[in-house]
Amino acid sequence: MGFEPPQRLVRALGESCGEAAAADWLARLPALIEEALSSTGRRVTVERVAAPGGRSSLVLLVTCSDGTPAALKLAPAGAAPAPERAALAHWNGWGAVRLLGDGPGALLLERLHPEVSLRSLPEAKALLEAAGTVRRLWVEPPAGHGFETVAERTGRRVGPMRAAAAADPALEPMVSAALAARAELVAHSPELLLLHGNFRQSKVLAGERVPWLTVGPEPLVGERAYDLARLVRDRVEDLIASSGGAVTARRRVRRLADSLDVDQERLHAWTLFRAVESGTRAMAAGRRQEGELTLEFASWL
Repeated sequence: MGFEPPQRLVRALGESCGEAAAADWLARLPALIEEALSSTGRRVTVERVAAPGGRSSLVLLVTCSDGTPAALKLAPAGAAPAPERAALAHWNGWGAVRLLGDGPGALLLERLHPEVSLRSLPEAKALLEAAGTVRRLWVEPPAGHGFETVAERTGRRVGPMRAAAAADPALEPMVSAALAARAELVAHSPELLLLHGNFRQSKVLAGERVPWLTVGPEPLVGERAYDLARLVRDRVEDLIASSGGAVTARRRVRRLADSLDVDQERLHAWTLFRAVESGTRAMAAGRRQEGELTLEFASWL
């Protein structure tokens, strides 16, 4: 089966998995696809690769034998496909793309419209639809679940953030503030709900059975404020370019907190932590422009 993986995926896997591991997985893709096609529980025909696609998985647009359009998603083990599978199965199409079948390292999903995300809407409308969508995901996790907690996930980033501050003393005050905020937040979590984990406008796509559905969860359990924090800095490029970007960012925190009955101070603190963490991680990976934009956003908070 001949195809060309999107270059966006090739570059991102090299950053996240290492060049050698990424090259090995990409080389094995034809065999992995054949294995997935024969093990998802449905006979499907491949149409094409979805491009530009995501940064952690390959998505093939396929058609099931009964004519149902679907998407086959393949991800390396480092992208944690098992938790995504478990979360999608638990949501069962409520606010999220529906899981139709699965195989080794692969998920067969209902077909959405990858070219139409909430980013195609005006900002105010996009935030309104995002809030209405993400609230559906916040449910009790299944009994005996194996999802990690917010404290566990963010705890793994403490060391790299301190290393970033040590390498660049100019970052130390911001990193210290972010880590202090995290320590206070995880000392007491007001709720343990199932979260998307990477929720933002580009993760909400147009669907057929309902207008908007989320994709690409990195699920964990914890408080809703953590899940909203990434959404606050959506379209950060536009915010940075605007003379009123700082005011707009703080207004977003208030509006999202009010509309979803989330504690405003906790949302503000998680937004700070997640922005500083993302900014320092981007800088360490060589994505300097992305890192500088994200850290400038964090400085407003």
